[in-house]
Amino acid sequence: MTLPRKSACRLFLLLGLALATQGAAAQSTLDRIQAKGSVAIGVMLSGPPYGTIDPNDRQPFGYNIDLARELARRLGTTASLVEVTPPNRVQFLQQGKVDVLIANMQWSAERAEILDFVPTAYDETGGAPVTRRDSPIRRWEDLRGQTVCVSQGSSYAKPLTELYGAQVAGYPGMAESLLALKGGNCVAAVHDGALVRHVVTDNPEWADYTIPIGTQIAASPSVIWLRKGDAALRQALDAIVRNLHRSGWLVEHARQSHLATDGFLDRLHDQALAGQL
Repeated sequence: MTLPRKSACRLFLLLGLALATQGAAAQSTLDRIQAKGSVAIGVMLSGPPYGTIDPNDRQPFGYNIDLARELARRLGTTASLVEVTPPNRVQFLQQGKVDVLIANMQWSAERAEILDFVPTAYDETGGAPVTRRDSPIRRWEDLRGQTVCVSQGSSYAKPLTELYGAQVAGYPGMAESLLALKGGNCVAAVHDGALVRHVVTDNPEWADYTIPIGTQIAASPSVIWLRKGDAALRQALDAIVRNLHRSGWLVEHARQSHLATDGFLDRLHDQALAGQL
């Protein structure tokens, strides 16, 4: 049976569209990154040592910024840095606004259910509390029944409520949370230990505040986050991160950024050199 010309043309057009759609779907994120020559990396600019803006040239710098650019270089591309915040970083990744997240997000089972991640961590951190120096809080247990400020989407909210009975108040970011602490809206603000250590020790305006508890809450590895199913990109980035541990690049840049890692990066460097990573 011979199809009429119009029907045949329509059929070929539909087949062509279907094949093009299948080809686009089959193209991985890594393929698209290499084709366009740049990778969009979501980063947070909430302050040193991870990421902040240089007041002189308005350019971002910090440990995560250095890592983002080095990953892009080793992928054979350039880094297109996109600022994200705790409330929008996951959405930016899921919506394709960024290809990769290096955004102060520690591994958790809940996050791993909705996102993919690079198995080899590039840092480890936990939450530390900032309080007034005259505060009676000296242990995590002292937060029971007290209001504690955190960033929205913080991985510290769950242990604060479930383990220590705190009343958690979420704010758009660390800056807003710390301002709420200064305003008396909470008795403590809990954030990444390395970040708040810089705030308290390097700023005279925070002279009346301290980190009263020596242990961190919910310490877990910081990993690079990807969309679900980005297997090729995950494999490529994991090989790069393992090499960065082996060469000592991560240890060196952490020190340059004044990032206190409690020996985590040194241990992974030694493991990599011994062929155990």
